[in-house]
Amino acid sequence: MKTRTKILQICDETNPLNLECGQTLSPVNIAYETYGRLNSDGSNAILVCHALSGDAHAAGKGVYDREIIRRIPFYRAMRPGQPGWWDGMIGPGKAFDTDRYFVVCSNVIGSCYGSTGPASINPRTGKPWQADFPQITVRDMVRAQYLLLKKLGVHQLVTVSGGSLGGMQTLEWALMYPELVQSIIPVATSARHSAWAVGFNHLARHAVRNDPDWRNGFYRKQPAAGLALARQIGMISYRTDISFGHRFGRQRQKNGRHYFDGNNLFEVENYLNHQGRKLVSRFDANSFLILTRAIDLHDVGKDRGGYEQALQSIRTRALCIGIDSDILYPAREQQEIARFIPNSRYAEINSNNGHDAFLIEFEQMEKIIKPFLKQIG
Repeated sequence: MKTRTKILQICDETNPLNLECGQTLSPVNIAYETYGRLNSDGSNAILVCHALSGDAHAAGKGVYDREIIRRIPFYRAMRPGQPGWWDGMIGPGKAFDTDRYFVVCSNVIGSCYGSTGPASINPRTGKPWQADFPQITVRDMVRAQYLLLKKLGVHQLVTVSGGSLGGMQTLEWALMYPELVQSIIPVATSARHSAWAVGFNHLARHAVRNDPDWRNGFYRKQPAAGLALARQIGMISYRTDISFGHRFGRQRQKNGRHYFDGNNLFEVENYLNHQGRKLVSRFDANSFLILTRAIDLHDVGKDRGGYEQALQSIRTRALCIGIDSDILYPAREQQEIARFIPNSRYAEINSNNGHDAFLIEFEQMEKIIKPFLKQIG
């Protein structure tokens, strides 16, 4: 199926979005895609939440016309017909069956794929916000999603699901709008960001800020070297030594007499360089800093009596999915989340692909999720 990203204004100056940091934001646009049809009483919806560098294009083959590329410049790096990042999960007969459900995926505020973020125009200056963009949080992302769903006529969510940052949004949905949510499926995520995970993000942000083109966040061109290095740091945390070993081993780009040639890269070096260049072409450096800091600030226990009490207060049914090889959000974190949420169960993906397995192991995910959703109805 072909899919198009749409953009909808959810807030204006008369009704701004109140942010957790104490500031307000207006106007606020949200980029989103939908799959399937909403039923007459708005009760068959599923919300899918994306990870750090994801976007609203979760399923189908993307169509990026001139108007969308004008409004979302970073879509220029997308290939026509490129499948959505969770295409293996969303569609007729799949885990999130679009013959039964109306599936919504929106780009989070603070990002650069059509929703209001640092690359958007600041109405007070007529220039891009850049480093002046206020620090948003996961709860702010969820508030914006709530306003979008209201405008789309959604009155009930069968489930909310997502991995990584998407899983953090999923947990917040159960705490912020429990009356709307029948169930949640957080995947490979955290209920409060660990020191280990904060450490990876600190290094990545430091790489961006050390780039000479950074200019304190008011850059004229992307701080390409810094953002590319940040991505490479992240890629190591998203995979595992086993997956790197199987895929790259000790292979070099050239064989024979080039053993001591410093330009004869190991294939893993070439891969990481490639991933860095790709992110520079499709993501905004200020959005990267805003979103990684939002992830670090994430703690469901903030202002709710602490981590355990917050999770214990969740009354919606929960399916918590961990990945046995995830070094960024180890499976024990998902097990702990499931242990504290009263009406929950835990399931695990077996994979050598580490954290990224939630974007790869669709067959396993489907076998876990389909029976759970059948019980929800």
